[in-house]
Amino acid sequence: MRIPAHAVCMAIRDDIVSGVFEPGSRLTEEVLARRYGVSRVPVREALRTLESEGFVTTRRHAGACVAEPTGQEAADLLELRMLLEPLAAARAARRRTEAHLKVLRGLVRLGQERARRGQGEDLRSLGGWFHETLAQASGSPGLIALLTQMRHKVAWMYVVEAPARPVESWAEHGAIVDAVARGDAERARALTAMHADRASAAHRPRAAVRTSQPAVNMSSGRH
Repeated sequence: MRIPAHAVCMAIRDDIVSGVFEPGSRLTEEVLARRYGVSRVPVREALRTLESEGFVTTRRHAGACVAEPTGQEAADLLELRMLLEPLAAARAARRRTEAHLKVLRGLVRLGQERARRGQGEDLRSLGGWFHETLAQASGSPGLIALLTQMRHKVAWMYVVEAPARPVESWAEHGAIVDAVARGDAERARALTAMHADRASAAHRPRAAVRTSQPAVNMSSGRH
């Protein structure tokens, strides 16, 4: 059975994000094909996709290598996310379905309950599902793809600390869902912008991010 290139792409990306392949390390088609049990054709296609996403770079005389993000690139990534997540929330307020609302409300209930009980081990994954569902509710395939790609890159470039006040963080999630349910696009946008701004303070660049270029202070301005 032929394994599609997108599945190989996901496997390589996951290994890059998790640190199996460190920044700057070579990615040879032969080694990758053997690792994932596929031919070199889907590996070649996957590497082209990952290069377009910024996870891989091609070096002269070395071939494909894991990219080495700079501090400036990491800061730019958070700034872009702070622009796109509010846009997705505003669109979700206009385009969400009842199914989207049901999932979002269920995630908020779970998150609020576990935040009150101090069960922080599940909150990160619940938060990820919340923001993924909110993006899906935007009904914009291009925007969904961008946000999905950025989530992978944030996980690659940053260590994300748990919120200092998880109960307040999940109250913010609940307020965003209320605005989306009412179809209030501007309130959904504003609440998501404030939430993203506060959340940016919990991001710490990983050691793999090069600091040759200074990172922008993302917490200097508050909405």
